[in-house]
Amino acid sequence: MTLLLPIGNEPRDYAWGIPGGISRLLGGEATQRPEAELWLGSHPLSPSQVKTPSAFADLADWERQTGDRLPFLLKILAASSALSLQAHPTPADAAEGFAREEAAGIPRDAPHRNYKDPFAKPELIVALEDGFEALCGFRVAESAATDVDVLAGLAADPRPYRWWSSLLRGSDGIRTAFEWLMSGDSLVERLLAGFVDDASQSPERFGHLLRLANQYPDDPGVAVALMLNHVTLAAGECLWLPAGNIHAYLRGIGVELMGPSDNVLRGGLTPKHVDAPELLRVVDFSGGPAPYLRPDTGRSNERVYRPASMPSGADVPFVLHAITGDATIETGSPAIAIVTAGGFELAVGSEQRRVERGDAVFITGPVVLEVAGEGGLFLADAVTVTA
Repeated sequence: MTLLLPIGNEPRDYAWGIPGGISRLLGGEATQRPEAELWLGSHPLSPSQVKTPSAFADLADWERQTGDRLPFLLKILAASSALSLQAHPTPADAAEGFAREEAAGIPRDAPHRNYKDPFAKPELIVALEDGFEALCGFRVAESAATDVDVLAGLAADPRPYRWWSSLLRGSDGIRTAFEWLMSGDSLVERLLAGFVDDASQSPERFGHLLRLANQYPDDPGVAVALMLNHVTLAAGECLWLPAGNIHAYLRGIGVELMGPSDNVLRGGLTPKHVDAPELLRVVDFSGGPAPYLRPDTGRSNERVYRPASMPSGADVPFVLHAITGDATIETGSPAIAIVTAGGFELAVGSEQRRVERGDAVFITGPVVLEVAGEGGLFLADAVTVTA
């Protein structure tokens, strides 16, 4: 029985992608077509294809034939501009929302559908290059209010900022301010109408917000972004984004590992469907520092990113291994590996496969995997598999 199967997929061409960005990263011939995400997994919207003769054509077919479920989705992401301001549901919210929209007869491919599947989508992202930029999680309310006060001092019309600041400093300030910004109130319209002129007086402080305002004029998500942690990652740094965390990737290239889902609740910074009431229902309004996920680095040539090391990820089974040289990995589930630099020999018992930059492999079950080589290899698996 073959345990190491080569797989591949076509990058998805969302408008915010980098022209030729994923092909270039993986050593292929770069095109001018936007390349936003490469999906490696079994999700029915874009299942990975098996590239050699096999009993199944793709990983969705593998799930149907075996009755197993791949408990994660691995992606390469390349962003030249901002993704939508978004959050993902809990397992309970996803199951309930999916059942509700199924009962309502909303087609699964309808643009206004929120829940495309019944699964949660907690996720982590590791920067593949320096300079990956993101918004992730709400700041402490007082910190955000201080920036709003600065804008009030710069503005020709300070009243909207003063009201915003008072909401932030009131009871449940982040939630109250967020609900007001999403409400369509005329004072919010006044704030957005003058925002670029006001923020332009302090570009060193508000530069990322000015970029968002230029991409999405008069979008309240620009103001919401001021209340979020703004981070720039170095290569190898990781963010952990559990259910309810509001976030938006702004630019850069990274590798994502997430639940096997495409459930996204959007609040702005997008031409796609925005459902503010549903987003309000699931979002986590607690403020705090950016949610970095520190890897385990105890073994030579390997960093391991474990969501279960975080309180909010205690029930999340998947892990991401970043491998730079010889290593032995005991996987806990079917697994997927992709090479982003260099080349490696993979071996399971007597079966061997050479993988070079750009190659991806599906490992069909829990195994002891011997890795030999040098470069960059990411391997996703799970501690347990939930059927």
